[in-house]
Amino acid sequence: STFFPFFSHKVFAMATKMVIQQPRPLVVAAASDQWSTSICECDSVNECCFSVWCFPCFACIAARDHGECLCLPLLDTFGLIPPITLSMRVSLRRRYGIKDTICNDCVYAFFCGPCSWCQIRHEMKARLHPVTLLNNRPTG
Repeated sequence: STFFPFFSHKVFAMATKMVIQQPRPLVVAAASDQWSTSICECDSVNECCFSVWCFPCFACIAARDHGECLCLPLLDTFGLIPPITLSMRVSLRRRYGIKDTICNDCVYAFFCGPCSWCQIRHEMKARLHPVTLLNNRPTG
C-alpha cells in the first residue's frame, strides 16, 4: 500500500460507491399486540413432539433462547403453578407488548405446560425474525 497509495484509496472509494448504489430491500415488520399462534396451534411438528416427549430439554432451550439461564425451567417443579413457565409467559408478553391476562398465563402454565412453551418459543422466533423483504429494484 505504500507503493500505490492513490490506487488503494481509489479502489476503496469505488467499492464504497458500489455498495451505496445497490438497491436496498424494503423491510416490512408486522408488530402485533396479539400472540401469533393460539395455545394449541403447532407450527412445527418436530418442535411439538420435542416439547411433549422431552419437555424439560425443550423448556430449557426456550429459556436459553429468551436470554435466561439454561436450567431455569427445572425450577418449575416447585409450586402449584409452575413459576418459571408463568414468568416466561409474562416476560415475553411484556417484551413484545402482547395483550393477555395473568389469569390466562396461570391457566396455560398449569394445564398446558408443553403447549405454553411451544407458544413461547414460536413467538420468540416470529418476533425475532419478523422481516419480509420486498424487492424494490428500480424499474426502467
